[in-house]
Amino acid sequence: MVASGNDFVVVDANQFCRYKQNISSLAKKICNRRLGIGADGLLLMEGSKKADIKMRIFNADGSEADMCGNGARSASYWYSENKGRGIKEIDIETKAGIIESKITGSSVRIKLTSPKGLKLNIPVNFNKRALRVNFINTGVPHTVIFVNGLEDIDVEELGRYIRFHKVFSPEGTNVNFVEPLGKGFISVRTYERGVEAETLACGTGSVASALITAYTLKAQGSGMIRVKTKSKEVLKVYFNKDSFLFNNIWLEGCVKKVYKGEYYV
Repeated sequence: MVASGNDFVVVDANQFCRYKQNISSLAKKICNRRLGIGADGLLLMEGSKKADIKMRIFNADGSEADMCGNGARSASYWYSENKGRGIKEIDIETKAGIIESKITGSSVRIKLTSPKGLKLNIPVNFNKRALRVNFINTGVPHTVIFVNGLEDIDVEELGRYIRFHKVFSPEGTNVNFVEPLGKGFISVRTYERGVEAETLACGTGSVASALITAYTLKAQGSGMIRVKTKSKEVLKVYFNKDSFLFNNIWLEGCVKKVYKGEYYV
């Protein structure tokens, strides 16, 4: 499945029942773009006592993530088609909490848990150059850096450096480079932790970038920011802001099923 350029292999956990001790290694093999199916991550769909479905997220490097915005949108669409008999409002259990979702055609909107850990203007040195970066956790940790000339940024080199910087240890961080395009409109490129490369989109990164943008603009009340991703698709981030606090945060964009098939273990 593909959500705004993020691609995922979605598997019913019942098919993994005898491989539970080796999910991480299987995820690495499945997500390999040369020797496997190829994906940014594996979504393992399990039964849940708290929600309609439980989503476990394994990155391409085999690590397990707490949350993935575009993954949750894909999981919601998958559940509606395969388990939910076409229902359009679905709750998904994740390690970051319960995620609400709503489906309208090919568009899926999810409600994220409230962000935490907001820190602004963190000093980071890179090649003898002083940078000021911002941090927020939108289910997973994200650093947001405002730049001019987004297309000229070496996302791989600078992103990898900040992702492993001691300031963000031991968990590390995803890294988002943001360029304002106009009122309520930004462009974002993201280096994703776990994929260890730039991806075509990142849902929680788009939300983090939008919220930090809203904070710097001193926005109050209800708002919406459009986020142009590397894939060129525009995601929409809705939020309420009250002083230092954000709540009622929704991420909206398209999801599509690319193909269905068999993988031999």
